[in-house]
Amino acid sequence: MKQMHLAAHFPGVNSTTVWADPRSRSQIDFTSFEHLARTAERGKFDFFFLAEGLRLREHNGRIHDLDVVGRPESLTVLNALAAVTERLGLAATVNATFNEPYELARRLATLDHLSGGRAAWNVVTSSDAFTGENFRRGGYLDRADHPQVLGSARTGGTPYTRAAEFVSTARELWDSWTPDGTSRPFAHSGQHFEISGEFTVPRPPQGHPVVIQAGDSDEGREFAASTADVVFTRHGTLEAGRAFYADVKARLATYGRQPADLKIMPGVTVVLGGTDEEAQRNAAVIRRQQVSPQNAILALEQVWGRDLSSYDPDGPLPSVDPDPGSSLVQGRVRVADPLAVAARWRELSEAKGLSIRQTVIESTARQSFIGSPETVAAELEKFVADDAADGFILVPHLTPGGLDDFVDLVVPLLQERGSFRSEYAGSTLRSHLGLTEPVWKG
Repeated sequence: MKQMHLAAHFPGVNSTTVWADPRSRSQIDFTSFEHLARTAERGKFDFFFLAEGLRLREHNGRIHDLDVVGRPESLTVLNALAAVTERLGLAATVNATFNEPYELARRLATLDHLSGGRAAWNVVTSSDAFTGENFRRGGYLDRADHPQVLGSARTGGTPYTRAAEFVSTARELWDSWTPDGTSRPFAHSGQHFEISGEFTVPRPPQGHPVVIQAGDSDEGREFAASTADVVFTRHGTLEAGRAFYADVKARLATYGRQPADLKIMPGVTVVLGGTDEEAQRNAAVIRRQQVSPQNAILALEQVWGRDLSSYDPDGPLPSVDPDPGSSLVQGRVRVADPLAVAARWRELSEAKGLSIRQTVIESTARQSFIGSPETVAAELEKFVADDAADGFILVPHLTPGGLDDFVDLVVPLLQERGSFRSEYAGSTLRSHLGLTEPVWKG
């Protein structure tokens, strides 16, 4: 049976989580991170994954939807978790647009050493001038308006071209030390970076920390095929998953890579119940908690780009069309085609007689797998067996206990059926993922 990979994502304060639930705890206290990480390791998961944001989001000029902003910096948290875990991989999201290769390569190499070879870097980029205002570079402007200033201030390229050179440069730095511990000078001259000197941290235990890429765009897929070890994606159906899987895996050959060199792991949510029917009832309750009347209007405004505070969440959708050029929401990825999304929501609302809140609930449903432990285990296996995924990154709706039931009830079934490990076979994240150590290129 094809083996499954599993990872845990620590969610933020947003519409995925149910932060008002009495069982929800702090997003800042270290015990929350520790509980979720220890639970993931108890379940023999591959890695623990922290997302990160660089500016508080705004909605109509007011702070809204903290998401993963407003909590401790990811690499700092993971270095602390290295001391209370033994095998679990530790993955941090770090932005390639607002950092520099030398410093970040040092921090990642440090985590890999302190954890004994368990570090991973989720590479993200930004072209958002709103976020860029936090950095003294004049911001990063919209791709459609100013493509010549993306990637690096006034140097040209796109966020992904900078990211590709960033990762390549970091790997040069890690390889500037020989495997036996000898330092050698480095020199890199490229479009975005021109640096030279001597790297201060010996080559990491994994050779290179594992590289994760998050994103579904064509440019992101190409970056993943050329550079990444893991893809963090999202697709809602088996058919969509199989199409994404086939597309990305087919791109690997262009870069001299094999299908096993890149693991595709969509982010998913799970709702369990004693029976499938109970699980569906539980999921409905969670969705109503996630989409309050106020949140329904805010979600509508994110698509429409208009102030809709006067609308009744239990009433019909607005007749006015979205404003595609709106700046109502800042710090969030914009809806690609708000007119098309509004058309779909109207069609759904009219066909089923749904209110604004009901439409938002049905259109933004985040539960990927709902059912009894037996049903969920079988569905997870089907996605992997049918080449829709190599595994999954679980995004629980509760912090920090949202993985407890999955680890206690579903993981044992997967282990009994032979689709998931019962024990770790190695000590590094690369060994968990079945990835070979990169060849030294000093």
